[in-house]
Order: sequence, then structure tokens, then C-alpha cells
Amino acid sequence: MKILVRLPNWLGDVVMSTAFLHAVKELYPDARIDVIIKKDLKDIAELITDINIRPFSKQDYKGLRGVLRFGKKLRPEKYDLFFCLPESISSAVMGWATGAKKRVGYAKEGRSFLLTHSYKKAPGQHRVDEYVALLEQFTGQPIADRKVEIKYEKKDKIRLVLVNFNSEAISRRMPADKARRLLDTLCQTFTDLQFGLIGSSKEKNFIDSLAIGTDDKQIVNFAGTTNLAQLAGYMASAEAVLTTDSGPAHLANSLGVPTVVLFGAGDESNTAPYNKDLLTVIRAGKLDCEPCVRNTCKLYGVPKCMELLDELKIVNALKRYLNYA
Repeated sequence: MKILVRLPNWLGDVVMSTAFLHAVKELYPDARIDVIIKKDLKDIAELITDINIRPFSKQDYKGLRGVLRFGKKLRPEKYDLFFCLPESISSAVMGWATGAKKRVGYAKEGRSFLLTHSYKKAPGQHRVDEYVALLEQFTGQPIADRKVEIKYEKKDKIRLVLVNFNSEAISRRMPADKARRLLDTLCQTFTDLQFGLIGSSKEKNFIDSLAIGTDDKQIVNFAGTTNLAQLAGYMASAEAVLTTDSGPAHLANSLGVPTVVLFGAGDESNTAPYNKDLLTVIRAGKLDCEPCVRNTCKLYGVPKCMELLDELKIVNALKRYLNYA
């Protein structure tokens, strides 16, 4: 049997889809599993074992015509099953174009006619459970073991805490002044540790501005210098990760690294890292609008829910993981 899975388009969602992929492997142990993934997330897919990667680039395959062309390119593979995890119509068009015998996904955006098996998504589920529930509905088999996990060769720990202040959504990004104050507090509290600032190349200017004037002996700026596989390597070596609600939060959690996640606009019941071991979620919880799940803050201009986060709670959460008295 040949199975093709269209993976989600964001780092955090790809990480959360690993529970789905592990379940597919359990239910179809003899199947070949291929995945379609955004080209710039390919490094993470390579850390998921026993799958074949089909990178997809919107720049190379533009619009619905490009999606059709990409899907038709895979037709010679003669897939038996296509699972569509994104809820867009374009991802369903891609699956239809592959000619897969059975095409499975949620009934969204009026795309059911492109799927042979479409299902209604239950409200109020965690994203991981949404993905797994799609497989359960198709197979009729309950799936109890739901572990979000990415394998990475064990590294010797170094006295480093990785810090991520970024997010795709401005409402989930740490405001610059708050970030600087928090960095100063961390350096004064944990004098024997280094703090590694992480971020993509497009986030580099923001991270560079935070590093100005800080103690260069304790602050290491990795922003714009790592690909996702290298980031996973740094995480595997780190003592802990402090991060906003973002893709790196899910990556750290999937690697089994102690992770402290700072929530603002996002809804932790839906998108918090899934594995509860070595995880602390912190929210200010002082505003009636929390969580608003908007990408920008309409009320305050800047995410006040992030500004109100209690620095003492953050420090104490890290102390527990770092074995500080």
C-alpha cells in the first residue's frame, strides 16, 4: 500500500502532526508513507523516520494551476490513500490531482467533492487530537497512544537556555521593551548560564535589537544563522527552552526538552505543546479579552497580554527545570 499525507504549512502544526504519522505507521505497518511538505520545512520532515519527503514550493507551483501540476506529477505513484491535514481547498485539489484512490479530509471550504471521504471536525479539540480524529473516523479504530515526538540524536547538555521571543503573529510576539527587561532579569538570576536568542532570518533585525547593550558573555545571538535541523540540534543540547506560543515551542516539546511557553493571544487548549511532561504554560490572565486568537491586538496596539506576564513566574518555572534552589 502507498499512502500520501499532505502535511500542514506551519512548523508547529507539522510537529503536532507527528502523532498522526506515528498512528498511520502503527495501523499500516507495511505501507510506504510519503509526505508533501513546504520546501522550507523539509529539514524537520527529515527528522521524522520512515517517511519519504515530497517538498512543495508555492514559488515553483503558483496558484491552483501549480497545485494541479504538482499533484499530477505524483500520479504515476498510484497512491492508495491520501490524507489531507490542511483545511484549504488547494490542498484538496492537490490530492484530487494525484489520482489517489481514497482521499480523506475534513469537510471545509466546500471541498468535500474533491474528497472520497470527508468528515466533520468536532469543536474544542487540541490540534493534535483533530489530526488523529481524522484517522480514527476513516479507519473506525480508536487511537490511544498520541505522542508528539521528533527523534534527534542525544547530545551532551550544555549550560544554555534557548530563548524565542518571536511568533508569526504580532499578538503572540514579545514586545521589545518587555523582552529586554526579561533578558536582564534572567542574566541577573542565572549568572552561570548562557541564553541563546533564536529566530529566522526575517526575525534577525528584531533579535539583533534586543541583544544591543546586553551582557555579551551571557547572550548568544543565533538569529538568522541556523536552519531548522540545526535549531533542533541546539535544542537537544540545551538545558531548557523559553519561548512564546510558536513553532519552536512545539519543536522543543517534541524533543523532550524542558519548555516554558508564554501565551498571549493564542488559545492553549487548542495549540499548546501537547506533551505535558517537562512543560510549563504561563499566561497573564489579567485581561477580559484573553485569549482573543487575533493576529494583531485591536485594543491596545501592542499585545498587552504579553506585557503583563509575570517575570517572577517565568524565573521560577526555569528554576525548577534548572535545579536552582
